[in-house]
Amino acid sequence: MKPFLLGLALLSATTLSQPVFAAQDARTLQIVVSKDRQSLAVYDGDKVIATSKVSTGKRGHTTPSGIFSILEKKVYHESNLYSASPMPFMQRLTWSGIALHESNSVPNYPASHGCVRMPKAFAKMLYQMTERGVHVVIADQPLVPQPFENAMLFQPLAAPPPALFSGIELRPMTASFLPQAQSLQVATNDVTSIRIPKAQETLAPPADPAPLSILITRRGLRENVRDLQGILNGMGFITGTPDGMLGPATVQAIEDFKKTHDIKTTGSLVSPALMKAAYAAAGKGEPPNGAIMVRQNFRPLFEGPALIAEPEEALGVHFFTANAIDRISGKADWFGMTLEEDLSKQTKRRYGITSEKQSQSFDAAGQALNRITIPDDIRHRIEDLLTAGSSLTISDTGVGPETGNETDFITITNNGALGKKG
Repeated sequence: MKPFLLGLALLSATTLSQPVFAAQDARTLQIVVSKDRQSLAVYDGDKVIATSKVSTGKRGHTTPSGIFSILEKKVYHESNLYSASPMPFMQRLTWSGIALHESNSVPNYPASHGCVRMPKAFAKMLYQMTERGVHVVIADQPLVPQPFENAMLFQPLAAPPPALFSGIELRPMTASFLPQAQSLQVATNDVTSIRIPKAQETLAPPADPAPLSILITRRGLRENVRDLQGILNGMGFITGTPDGMLGPATVQAIEDFKKTHDIKTTGSLVSPALMKAAYAAAGKGEPPNGAIMVRQNFRPLFEGPALIAEPEEALGVHFFTANAIDRISGKADWFGMTLEEDLSKQTKRRYGITSEKQSQSFDAAGQALNRITIPDDIRHRIEDLLTAGSSLTISDTGVGPETGNETDFITITNNGALGKKG
């Protein structure tokens, strides 16, 4: 494994370069912003195709670090917060106000109110290169996507081999062998009959689906409550429709369950002890401590349980993208980056994290992947839908407040740094 955190020696904070080649598929592009270097690089896989200087948020308006995607594009936009300031070639990263956009003021230091400012020519060029869903990674240090292989990373289901002579109807051929001096004669009605399918009967391959956005994280209160509601309903303690909300019916059902089974717990209402007792009473084994969630076209698609080994160790924040997809061989080329993680004491306490040794190691991404187990049916469903531009985020902190309607999974890695437009 090459180290994930590499310096961009060729990337000058004042350089504007044209793309060195045209990307085959805009969905495989990644934009990486370094706040330390005030620079931006566009990658296709691990190849740099464009670079520019930028200006990120100044003190008090820090640009958030993390994993984003382009949610909206407008050739001309005006700030809703700062006196209708013009924001040409705007590419939105959060609905709370972070975007990439053109500016007449792009010094070699942080100067914006949270957005990523770009020079005019580059902003226009980048706007023409991208589409909604293109990933944007913002970090303090410069990051470079690296080729990555791991058994946990999803691979596309290999297409079945084409059936030979599909649609052909055969019947046996008979022939009479005459004496050697005579020629071989075959009756016309004895010749094999062949029915060739008509051209319109050939089915075209299905259209390439939109990329998947996948998040594997620690299980949060919502996931625990929703599962608990389903389990309690199944045992006759009615909570209503499992929605992950601690409403009056759910609270009453929990109290009735604890009373019936003489269960005494301390701490929060939905404690690990309560979850373990409910799973045991329902004969479901150990409760999962992780979750895998999948979005497509900026909307939730499905989700399921995950198991995280050594839960006391932080996972860290890792981002992987599928570049080339080959369904003939069943192979995907993955590229990965590791971001610095800023875990608060409260977050560590909530998830029982007592060590960050693994998440700060040389092979942090590989170790995180090796600790995760997901159900086979979930894996098969993802691999059936996997396409170029699909992404996988691994994070300790779950679904943050920026993830919502019409977004992919947005992961913020510096606590409290949600800036505003500028």
